[in-house]
Amino acid sequence: MSDPAFVYVVYIRATPARIWDALTDPDQTEKFWFGGRFKTDGARKGSDLELWSEQRGVDFTGQILESDPPKKLVWTFQHTREPDSLDGATTVSYELEVMGDDTRLTVTHDGFLDNSSLRRGVSGGWPRILSSLKSMLETGAPLTRAA
Repeated sequence: MSDPAFVYVVYIRATPARIWDALTDPDQTEKFWFGGRFKTDGARKGSDLELWSEQRGVDFTGQILESDPPKKLVWTFQHTREPDSLDGATTVSYELEVMGDDTRLTVTHDGFLDNSSLRRGVSGGWPRILSSLKSMLETGAPLTRAA
């Protein structure tokens, strides 16, 4: 038995290309991911990645499984600290679809163990991160770290 996938949908007033750039460019992720830099060598299939910050070090590592800019990015997610690291690797996918003047970004995070502490953590983390991304792209300012 496993916990269900976490799925979050957000509509952003930006093009898929602009959102893709924000999701994959370390200088932009650092702004909306509360200091975390998404480090990879171009978001290509087979590339390793990590989210690193000066305050926390490496939060997670992974590998890109699928890359179809600016439509879809799929990657493994391995948290680096217990208890979340005990879940092993999970999978995250970003899917971007044009909806008139907006883009629908669907994030699906799945592959959780039953009663997963990681699943509970991402349920609070993804909405905050994606709201910060939306704010940054639409207003120029990401959310602050404090809840």
